[in-house]
Amino acid sequence: MRLKNGLLKMLFILYGAFFSVKLPAQLNESDTAKMQLRAGISGAWQQGNVELFTLRSRLELVSNGTKSLVFKTQNNSLYQSFGSNKADNDISSRNYLYYQPQARMYPFAMVYLQTNYRRQISNRWFGGAGGTWQFVRSAKSNLKLSGSIVYEETRFKRPEYNEAAYNGNSQIALWRATAYLAGWHQLFEKRLRIYYSAYWQPGISQIHNFRSQIDAGLELPLWKGLNATVVYSFTHEEVVPVLVKQNDRILTFGLGYLFKK
Repeated sequence: MRLKNGLLKMLFILYGAFFSVKLPAQLNESDTAKMQLRAGISGAWQQGNVELFTLRSRLELVSNGTKSLVFKTQNNSLYQSFGSNKADNDISSRNYLYYQPQARMYPFAMVYLQTNYRRQISNRWFGGAGGTWQFVRSAKSNLKLSGSIVYEETRFKRPEYNEAAYNGNSQIALWRATAYLAGWHQLFEKRLRIYYSAYWQPGISQIHNFRSQIDAGLELPLWKGLNATVVYSFTHEEVVPVLVKQNDRILTFGLGYLFKK
Protein backbone atom coordinates (compact mmCIF):
# COMPACT_ATOMS: atom_id res chain seq x y z
CA MET A 1 0.00 0.00 0.00
CA ARG A 2 2.82 2.40 0.91
CA LEU A 3 4.56 1.68 -2.42
CA LYS A 4 1.31 2.31 -4.29
CA ASN A 5 0.79 5.63 -2.52
CA GLY A 6 4.39 6.59 -3.30
CA LEU A 7 3.90 5.87 -7.00
CA LEU A 8 0.71 7.92 -7.06
CA LYS A 9 2.52 10.87 -5.49
CA MET A 10 5.34 10.59 -8.02
CA LEU A 11 2.83 10.62 -10.89
CA PHE A 12 1.22 13.68 -9.36
CA ILE A 13 4.59 15.45 -9.28
CA LEU A 14 5.30 14.59 -12.93
CA TYR A 15 1.80 15.73 -13.96
CA GLY A 16 2.28 19.07 -12.21
CA ALA A 17 5.72 19.53 -13.73
CA PHE A 18 4.39 19.01 -17.25
CA PHE A 19 1.37 21.29 -17.06
CA SER A 20 2.29 24.04 -14.59
CA VAL A 21 5.68 24.71 -13.11
CA LYS A 22 6.27 27.16 -10.23
CA LEU A 23 7.58 30.57 -10.96
CA PRO A 24 7.13 33.74 -8.94
CA ALA A 25 8.26 36.55 -11.27
CA GLN A 26 5.30 38.14 -12.99
CA LEU A 27 4.99 38.59 -16.73
CA ASN A 28 4.80 42.18 -17.93
CA GLU A 29 1.47 43.10 -19.52
CA SER A 30 3.19 46.11 -21.15
CA ASP A 31 5.42 43.83 -23.26
CA THR A 32 4.60 44.06 -26.98
CA ALA A 33 4.91 40.27 -27.54
CA LYS A 34 1.64 38.71 -28.75
CA MET A 35 1.87 35.88 -26.22
CA GLN A 36 3.92 35.24 -23.08
CA LEU A 37 3.85 31.97 -21.15
CA ARG A 38 5.63 31.32 -17.87
CA ALA A 39 5.47 28.11 -15.86
CA GLY A 40 7.35 26.60 -12.94
CA ILE A 41 7.38 24.00 -10.18
CA SER A 42 8.97 23.38 -6.80
CA GLY A 43 8.36 20.43 -4.50
CA ALA A 44 9.69 17.78 -2.15
CA TRP A 45 8.86 14.15 -1.33
CA GLN A 46 10.31 12.28 1.64
CA GLN A 47 9.44 8.95 3.28
CA GLY A 48 10.83 7.01 6.23
CA ASN A 49 11.27 8.52 9.68
CA VAL A 50 9.70 11.73 8.35
CA GLU A 51 7.00 11.65 5.67
CA LEU A 52 6.66 14.87 3.71
CA PHE A 53 5.10 15.79 0.39
CA THR A 54 4.86 19.31 -1.04
CA LEU A 55 4.12 20.65 -4.51
CA ARG A 56 3.81 24.30 -5.48
CA SER A 57 3.07 25.26 -9.08
CA ARG A 58 2.29 28.27 -11.24
CA LEU A 59 1.06 28.90 -14.77
CA GLU A 60 0.89 32.44 -16.15
CA LEU A 61 -0.28 33.65 -19.57
CA VAL A 62 -0.47 37.07 -21.23
CA SER A 63 -2.36 37.40 -24.52
CA ASN A 64 -1.97 40.55 -26.59
CA GLY A 65 -4.50 39.81 -29.32
CA THR A 66 -5.32 43.45 -30.07
CA LYS A 67 -3.39 46.70 -29.83
CA SER A 68 -5.61 48.04 -27.05
CA LEU A 69 -6.80 45.11 -24.90
CA VAL A 70 -4.46 42.68 -23.11
CA PHE A 71 -5.61 39.69 -21.03
CA LYS A 72 -3.44 38.31 -18.23
CA THR A 73 -4.05 35.27 -16.01
CA GLN A 74 -1.94 33.98 -13.09
CA ASN A 75 -2.79 30.56 -11.63
CA ASN A 76 -1.12 29.04 -8.57
CA SER A 77 -1.54 25.86 -6.55
CA LEU A 78 0.01 24.67 -3.29
CA TYR A 79 -0.31 21.20 -1.73
CA GLN A 80 1.52 20.01 1.40
CA SER A 81 1.11 17.03 3.70
CA PHE A 82 3.10 15.74 6.69
CA GLY A 83 2.51 12.03 7.12
CA SER A 84 -1.26 11.62 6.79
CA ASN A 85 -1.97 15.21 7.87
CA LYS A 86 -2.78 17.68 5.11
CA ALA A 87 -1.32 21.15 5.75
CA ASP A 88 -2.18 23.04 2.52
CA ASN A 89 -4.44 22.51 -0.47
CA ASP A 90 -4.80 25.91 -2.10
CA ILE A 91 -5.70 27.30 -5.51
CA SER A 92 -5.44 30.93 -6.64
CA SER A 93 -6.49 32.44 -9.96
CA ARG A 94 -5.85 36.12 -10.76
CA ASN A 95 -7.33 37.50 -13.98
CA TYR A 96 -6.88 40.97 -15.48
CA LEU A 97 -8.05 42.90 -18.53
CA TYR A 98 -5.87 45.93 -19.38
CA TYR A 99 -6.55 48.79 -21.77
CA GLN A 100 -3.45 50.06 -23.60
CA PRO A 101 -0.92 48.84 -21.01
CA GLN A 102 1.98 50.12 -23.13
CA ALA A 103 1.09 53.62 -21.95
CA ARG A 104 2.65 55.13 -18.84
CA MET A 105 -0.80 55.21 -17.20
CA TYR A 106 -3.59 52.74 -18.02
CA PRO A 107 -6.84 51.31 -16.52
CA PHE A 108 -7.67 47.68 -15.77
CA ALA A 109 -10.39 45.36 -14.47
CA MET A 110 -9.71 42.24 -12.41
CA VAL A 111 -11.31 39.12 -10.88
CA TYR A 112 -9.62 36.90 -8.25
CA LEU A 113 -10.67 33.38 -7.18
CA GLN A 114 -9.01 31.70 -4.16
CA THR A 115 -9.15 28.87 -1.63
CA ASN A 116 -6.91 28.53 1.45
CA TYR A 117 -6.88 25.38 3.58
CA ARG A 118 -4.53 26.76 6.25
CA ARG A 119 -6.65 29.88 6.81
CA GLN A 120 -9.89 27.81 6.64
CA ILE A 121 -11.18 29.72 3.60
CA SER A 122 -13.57 27.54 1.60
CA ASN A 123 -13.63 30.05 -1.24
CA ARG A 124 -13.03 33.73 -1.86
CA TRP A 125 -13.64 35.94 -4.84
CA PHE A 126 -13.25 39.64 -5.44
CA GLY A 127 -13.48 41.85 -8.48
CA GLY A 128 -13.11 45.50 -9.33
CA ALA A 129 -11.26 48.10 -11.37
CA GLY A 130 -8.39 50.53 -11.03
CA GLY A 131 -5.42 52.16 -12.70
CA THR A 132 -1.65 51.66 -13.01
CA TRP A 133 1.20 54.16 -13.27
CA GLN A 134 4.51 52.93 -14.71
CA PHE A 135 6.94 55.47 -13.29
CA VAL A 136 10.10 53.56 -14.31
CA ARG A 137 10.14 51.77 -17.66
CA SER A 138 13.33 50.59 -19.41
CA ALA A 139 14.90 47.46 -20.88
CA LYS A 140 16.57 46.65 -17.55
CA SER A 141 14.06 47.91 -14.96
CA ASN A 142 10.35 48.35 -14.43
CA LEU A 143 8.47 49.91 -11.52
CA LYS A 144 4.72 50.42 -11.30
CA LEU A 145 2.17 51.59 -8.79
CA SER A 146 -1.51 50.60 -8.91
CA GLY A 147 -4.67 51.52 -7.06
CA SER A 148 -8.11 49.92 -7.23
CA ILE A 149 -11.48 49.41 -5.55
CA VAL A 150 -12.85 45.85 -5.27
CA TYR A 151 -15.88 44.04 -3.84
CA GLU A 152 -15.07 40.84 -1.96
CA GLU A 153 -16.94 37.82 -0.61
CA THR A 154 -15.19 35.17 1.54
CA ARG A 155 -16.76 31.97 2.88
CA PHE A 156 -15.00 30.49 5.91
CA LYS A 157 -15.24 26.96 7.31
CA ARG A 158 -15.72 28.26 10.87
CA PRO A 159 -17.97 31.25 11.80
CA GLU A 160 -15.92 32.31 14.84
CA TYR A 161 -13.23 34.97 14.42
CA ASN A 162 -10.62 36.97 16.27
CA GLU A 163 -12.84 39.98 15.47
CA ALA A 164 -16.02 39.28 17.49
CA ALA A 165 -18.21 41.53 15.32
CA TYR A 166 -18.13 38.88 12.58
CA ASN A 167 -19.03 35.91 14.83
CA GLY A 168 -21.93 33.79 13.57
CA ASN A 169 -21.33 34.67 9.89
CA SER A 170 -19.78 32.01 7.68
CA GLN A 171 -19.50 34.59 4.88
CA ILE A 172 -17.93 38.05 5.09
CA ALA A 173 -18.57 40.57 2.32
CA LEU A 174 -17.07 44.06 2.06
CA TRP A 175 -15.54 46.67 -0.22
CA ARG A 176 -11.75 47.11 -0.20
CA ALA A 177 -9.26 49.63 -1.51
CA THR A 178 -5.94 48.30 -2.85
CA ALA A 179 -2.50 49.87 -3.13
CA TYR A 180 0.01 47.77 -5.10
CA LEU A 181 3.70 48.21 -5.91
CA ALA A 182 5.71 45.93 -8.21
CA GLY A 183 9.11 46.01 -9.86
CA TRP A 184 11.88 44.00 -11.49
CA HIS A 185 15.51 44.66 -12.41
CA GLN A 186 18.03 42.83 -14.59
CA LEU A 187 21.61 42.91 -13.26
CA PHE A 188 25.08 41.80 -14.34
CA GLU A 189 24.28 41.87 -18.07
CA LYS A 190 21.02 39.93 -17.59
CA ARG A 191 22.72 37.16 -15.58
CA LEU A 192 20.46 37.88 -12.60
CA ARG A 193 16.91 39.16 -12.28
CA ILE A 194 15.38 40.39 -9.03
CA TYR A 195 11.69 41.14 -8.58
CA TYR A 196 9.31 42.13 -5.83
CA SER A 197 5.73 43.11 -5.23
CA ALA A 198 3.68 44.29 -2.27
CA TYR A 199 0.07 45.19 -1.69
CA TRP A 200 -2.12 46.55 1.09
CA GLN A 201 -5.89 46.06 1.10
CA PRO A 202 -7.80 47.94 3.82
CA GLY A 203 -11.49 47.22 4.23
CA ILE A 204 -13.87 50.12 3.62
CA SER A 205 -15.93 49.56 6.77
CA GLN A 206 -15.99 50.46 10.45
CA ILE A 207 -14.30 47.18 11.41
CA HIS A 208 -10.50 47.00 11.20
CA ASN A 209 -10.12 44.42 8.40
CA PHE A 210 -7.08 44.58 6.13
CA ARG A 211 -4.71 42.27 4.26
CA SER A 212 -1.12 42.68 3.10
CA GLN A 213 1.43 40.61 1.19
CA ILE A 214 5.08 40.92 0.17
CA ASP A 215 6.84 38.75 -2.43
CA ALA A 216 10.53 39.00 -3.35
CA GLY A 217 12.67 36.72 -5.44
CA LEU A 218 15.69 35.98 -7.61
CA GLU A 219 15.82 34.42 -11.06
CA LEU A 220 19.03 32.98 -12.51
CA PRO A 221 19.00 32.10 -16.25
CA LEU A 222 20.32 28.60 -16.96
CA TRP A 223 19.60 27.60 -20.56
CA LYS A 224 17.20 28.71 -23.32
CA GLY A 225 14.39 30.07 -21.16
CA LEU A 226 15.06 27.73 -18.22
CA ASN A 227 15.69 29.53 -14.91
CA ALA A 228 16.54 28.70 -11.32
CA THR A 229 14.31 30.62 -8.90
CA VAL A 230 14.16 31.57 -5.22
CA VAL A 231 11.18 33.42 -3.74
CA TYR A 232 10.13 34.58 -0.28
CA SER A 233 6.49 35.38 0.53
CA PHE A 234 4.93 37.00 3.58
CA THR A 235 1.15 37.34 4.02
CA HIS A 236 -0.91 38.94 6.78
CA GLU A 237 -4.68 38.75 7.23
CA GLU A 238 -6.14 40.80 10.06
CA VAL A 239 -9.45 38.93 10.43
CA VAL A 240 -9.09 35.15 10.69
CA PRO A 241 -11.06 32.27 12.29
CA VAL A 242 -10.12 31.46 15.88
CA LEU A 243 -6.94 29.37 16.26
CA VAL A 244 -5.71 30.51 12.82
CA LYS A 245 -2.53 32.63 12.81
CA GLN A 246 -2.59 35.97 11.02
CA ASN A 247 0.88 35.68 9.43
CA ASP A 248 2.35 33.14 7.00
CA ARG A 249 5.89 33.00 5.61
CA ILE A 250 7.26 30.67 2.95
CA LEU A 251 10.63 30.36 1.15
CA THR A 252 10.73 28.23 -1.99
CA PHE A 253 13.37 27.09 -4.50
CA GLY A 254 12.61 25.74 -7.95
CA LEU A 255 12.88 25.85 -11.72
CA GLY A 256 10.95 27.94 -14.22
CA TYR A 257 10.49 28.31 -17.95
CA LEU A 258 9.66 31.43 -20.01
CA PHE A 259 8.27 31.39 -23.56
CA LYS A 260 7.60 34.45 -25.73
CA LYS A 261 6.19 34.77 -29.23
